[in-house]
Amino acid sequence: MRRREFIKLIAGAPAAWPFAVRAQQPAMPVIGFVDLGSATANDRAAAFRKGLNETGYVEGKNVTIEYHWLECRYEHLPAVMTELVGRPVAVITTPASIPAAQAAKAATSAIPIVFGVGDDPVKLGLVASLSRPGGNATGVNFFVAEVVAKRLGLLHDLVPAAARIAVIVNPANAALAEATLRALKKSPGMLGLQIQVFEAGTSREIDAAFAAIARERADALFVGPDAYFHGRRVQFVTLAARNGIPASYSSRDYPEVGGLMSYDTDNSDSVRQVGVYAGKILNGAKPADLPVIQSTKFEFVINLQTARALGLTVPPSLLARADEVIE
Repeated sequence: MRRREFIKLIAGAPAAWPFAVRAQQPAMPVIGFVDLGSATANDRAAAFRKGLNETGYVEGKNVTIEYHWLECRYEHLPAVMTELVGRPVAVITTPASIPAAQAAKAATSAIPIVFGVGDDPVKLGLVASLSRPGGNATGVNFFVAEVVAKRLGLLHDLVPAAARIAVIVNPANAALAEATLRALKKSPGMLGLQIQVFEAGTSREIDAAFAAIARERADALFVGPDAYFHGRRVQFVTLAARNGIPASYSSRDYPEVGGLMSYDTDNSDSVRQVGVYAGKILNGAKPADLPVIQSTKFEFVINLQTARALGLTVPPSLLARADEVIE
């Protein structure tokens, strides 16, 4: 070899080394994170990462998370799942949505799925049983029926004279809307109460629902749990204040922006548990062997300033039961 060629070869070698080293390193596992909410409207991603960290996984260091924030565009679910399955990713997670969990289950029977759902996952066809899921899916079940009944009772305790209760649900989120209404109708707290159901799936429909609620002179409002509603929480709170109607919500995020009260499972903890299960699966666990977790943490939040603005006196016994009172 001529001296000039030798120097040229040595000079080019360092540039090639990093590529060779990278080629020998295993690619980081990829988790598909599918949420029907908005990236700017909730803290589920942070809670999910916290759970992953507990199992030894850190985003960007030894795992990649691909976030799909659908902002309630339910029609995009099949395409997103098809894309994730086609690659494929290591785990698909749907931390807080029945439609997303069902879309993932319909798309694959091989890739592990970790879900968070508000209805019975056995009835939804996601698992064979809570203790032995038996397939490629497992996750967290946060109780809609129990939470709805409890929230209705707390609303009645706060507004004991209320007899006509307006309920708003999102028809686009049919499974959760139906579970909410079913739980309301079966609730012991419904005895002697009248409910009128209003459907809304857009900002304009929310405005129209409140206009109808005002015309019907409802005594109180029960807002169904829904990702789209969560993203429009300021609109809900503003309209409730404008119409002077006491309203109960499904997440502490509503009282934090001026809503009257909320009662629900601790959503952050539920999503953290989804992250823990995703990490366990990456470490070799099988979804079939991971029992479905049932939420045990609940939050009751009252906004005392809003209660005063509505002319409500919050009983001391109710304040004592609250996990947080916003002054």
